[in-house]
Amino acid sequence: MAGIGPGPFAGMVLADLGADVVRIDRLTPGWGGAPDPAAVRADVVSRGRRSVAVNLKAQEGVELVLDLLAGADALIEGYRPGVMERLGLGPDVCLERNPRLVYGRMTGWGQDGPLADRAGHDINYISLSGALGSVGRAGEPPVPPLNLVGDYGGGGLLLACGMVAALLSVARGGTGQVVDAAMTDGSALLMAQFYGMRAAGLWGGERGTNLLDTGAPFYDVYATADGGHVSVGPIEPAFFAELLDRLGADGADAAGQYDPAAWPALRERLRAAFATRTRDEWEAVFAGSDACVAPVLSMAEAPEHPHNAVRGTFVTRDGVVQPAPAPRFSATPAELRLPPPAVGGHTDEVLTAAGVTPDRLTALRKSGVVG
Repeated sequence: MAGIGPGPFAGMVLADLGADVVRIDRLTPGWGGAPDPAAVRADVVSRGRRSVAVNLKAQEGVELVLDLLAGADALIEGYRPGVMERLGLGPDVCLERNPRLVYGRMTGWGQDGPLADRAGHDINYISLSGALGSVGRAGEPPVPPLNLVGDYGGGGLLLACGMVAALLSVARGGTGQVVDAAMTDGSALLMAQFYGMRAAGLWGGERGTNLLDTGAPFYDVYATADGGHVSVGPIEPAFFAELLDRLGADGADAAGQYDPAAWPALRERLRAAFATRTRDEWEAVFAGSDACVAPVLSMAEAPEHPHNAVRGTFVTRDGVVQPAPAPRFSATPAELRLPPPAVGGHTDEVLTAAGVTPDRLTALRKSGVVG
């Protein structure tokens, strides 16, 4: 079901991995205008699927969607709890039509709980899981990590994982079921390591004072002479010693790597050292080393980096640079297939393949049920 954010991202991931994904777009009054081709091409998370435009306010449109679901393996919807039920497409109705259906539900707060019917966005959902409150420098407000943690990592990607698991269950003889993917739950799951470290006394309550949140000077970002930045992350003592060696610093500092009392002085030494050369010069200094230093690239630069170029990490389709499908498979490699679709761009194709006769298709179009 058409939506924004994590639901379409889950669809993109599944399509990249070989799924035949059809997007059900709402047919709204005034529909039919030509979409902006450039905007359609740039809708990267909508790649790999076809589009059918259906008037879901018409009972015949709802029946048409149920007909499609009768032959489908799975459904993804990202509305607030109760919306699909009001449309007549809730899980009970759909699973009655197709008992093997995997019904994926993508929300921020989940299908139940005091906040289930409240509006929100990524930044709100990760606030309740402890994720947002843990990201940022000491003494400063939390920093939203784009919408990677809620929408995509703890949302769409976890939903795709849940869908695959439920589909595997069906393939092994199980029944269809509902997959309730909530971004609050998913972002909490991504915090598993840090809750474990907190329980072990290895993670303090103040952000920006711990090992992986910029508290440690050997896990941070430093400015270079040209205004660029490098990331530094030699957690292991041997790698940290190599960092100091390449910097030309006193190797004796390596012994105090994990002494918080030594961190302020070490941070100042690292900051002063990295400020003496440009980002590209430091990349050359650390080339071939295990010092765990890398240039911080912009989105414009990342596709051109030699490592990304060799691996094909980014691809260009219809003039749009975008991430390539991942992960990589030795026997069934993922690939870009269909470009992002215009709304209703495959209505006839999909419905005909689903067994809708030409006469019925013509009647549906004349009555405004499909477009």
